[in-house]
Amino acid sequence: MSLKTVGTALTRTLWTRGNRTPPVARSPKVNRLSTTCRVSGGREQRSENAKEQSCGSDSDRPSADVQSSGEPPLRRAAGDKKQCKEPVGAPGVTGVRRRSYTSNAAPMDQRSYLWARYNDMKRLVHDLIPPGACKTLNSSTIYANNEVNLAEVDIYGFDYDYTLALYSNALNTMIYNTARNFLIEHFKYPEGIRKYEYIPNFAARGLHYDIQKGLLMKIDAFHYIQPGTVYRGLSPVPDEEVLQLFGGTYHVPLQQDSGFYGKGPKVKQFMDIFSIPEMTLLAVANDFFITNDIEYDPVHLFKDVSEAIGMVHLKGYMYKWVMQDLDKFILRGEETDAVLHRLNSQGKKLFLITNSPFSFVDKGMTHMVGKDWRDFFDVVIVQADKPHFFTDCIKPFRRLDGNGDLRWEKIKSLDKGQIYKQGNLFDFLRLTGWRGSRVLYFGDHLYSDLADLMLRHGWRTAAIVPELEQETKVVSTGRYALNLTWLQALTGLLERLQTHRDLDSKQVFQEWQKEREELRVMTKNLFNPQFGSIFRTCHNPTYFSRRLCRFSDIYMASLSCLLNYDPSYTFYPRRTPLQHEAPLWMDQLCTGCMKTPFLEEMSHIR
Repeated sequence: MSLKTVGTALTRTLWTRGNRTPPVARSPKVNRLSTTCRVSGGREQRSENAKEQSCGSDSDRPSADVQSSGEPPLRRAAGDKKQCKEPVGAPGVTGVRRRSYTSNAAPMDQRSYLWARYNDMKRLVHDLIPPGACKTLNSSTIYANNEVNLAEVDIYGFDYDYTLALYSNALNTMIYNTARNFLIEHFKYPEGIRKYEYIPNFAARGLHYDIQKGLLMKIDAFHYIQPGTVYRGLSPVPDEEVLQLFGGTYHVPLQQDSGFYGKGPKVKQFMDIFSIPEMTLLAVANDFFITNDIEYDPVHLFKDVSEAIGMVHLKGYMYKWVMQDLDKFILRGEETDAVLHRLNSQGKKLFLITNSPFSFVDKGMTHMVGKDWRDFFDVVIVQADKPHFFTDCIKPFRRLDGNGDLRWEKIKSLDKGQIYKQGNLFDFLRLTGWRGSRVLYFGDHLYSDLADLMLRHGWRTAAIVPELEQETKVVSTGRYALNLTWLQALTGLLERLQTHRDLDSKQVFQEWQKEREELRVMTKNLFNPQFGSIFRTCHNPTYFSRRLCRFSDIYMASLSCLLNYDPSYTFYPRRTPLQHEAPLWMDQLCTGCMKTPFLEEMSHIR
């Protein structure tokens, strides 16, 4: 059973319990599913007696006809008049029988009513999620933000680092260790920082860093900090202190937040995978000063760590490590080779635009593809200085000879087999004529690689997000499916029943809110104990996720995902319902939370 069918059954049950007339079933298959899941969903007329047997009644307040039950109702055959006897799961309630409208029995108390609703929903969630319900997810899938028809794409462009070449985690450790040593030896930071080893799973891509406060944190698409994800050094900052630091709110104003390229006056967003060692070094340096009670300026620390990380790249250390041990640092090179061979055999034009130097790219591409790797590309541009390559029209193209030395002649065409340095996109477009949606460019950095190409030039863009592989594994677990579905169902209960304002109801709601927060933390920790998923902050998309949807037409874990699709394949984005739309699609059906309010419970809205 897929999540789609699970959600359909769950939603039909909620409709059946909350409305006099359930929605019309779309197919016999859905009705059969509803029957096997013990969910009432048929089209037959219901008698008054059958109406009374709905143990999840959505009346506005408890009354004599409400059943306090811990299990979903079983629909009886038309001629079966026997009442179903069901246990009660509410705390302190021991068997309240169903009552007719003419019963003289006293109505159940408010707490029992609410806990009955709670137990009905919880049992339903557990019953309708079978083992393996979410294992249909595949990390090799390409996901679409926008409709893209590959048959219309004639030209494929690529970044190099973390696009054509994927690197092992060992590279992050080397970058961290070398930058830490620079911080100590070049910037004269205390020797005690050297005892801090690299922490592989501490930071995550897409985090923000408050430069003046020295805080690493996760921000959602609406510029709100996610509680529980603010770190000073290696220690979490209590939510109460975060509120004090930001003037009584979790909101980070636009003028303070990171700018278009992730670099604001007070807050920086770390968007590429190379930035993970930098975030870790910032955290451990802050931690050293704090734990040793040494006064320091977080602004100076940020500047020095940034320069130390920059020295690793500018002095060529990273390039040297990779070239000395290609097998250790470059992953899945045979997959890159397969993609290039396939596109070339289909007659597609290919080009490469990278910030890396030619010697480094040549060594890596030879390792992955072979000495004739340049034969695959119609244009090769190195040391392009992105994102300025896409926005400035100042730097001209320079040709490199076979030894990598600069030539002096004016560039009048971009020829196959040649290597070019620097340049700008405006000359590139003029010399090649490659414009618009005929071009699909792949890169890992949402700002430096993709943003300008999509917004300014109308190219199709594809984001490489290696983290997808691990995140889809987590999402595919039964534990995640159960936690998330129950979290959404519990949120739905709070939303629908919040009109009950008496003291007993408020106490119950406090218990539910506490459980809701615990579920949020549990779900977050499945991805990363400090910061959770790079795509979600509780229920909202992250700032990173918002940028991913804005600047990429499609996204995937690695370039090799292309091998799973036909060259004329069309990628269609899911039509997910907007908040004001009816929950008729899978994305909302499987949450267990009806966003269309029941009329009786929301009658106070005018």
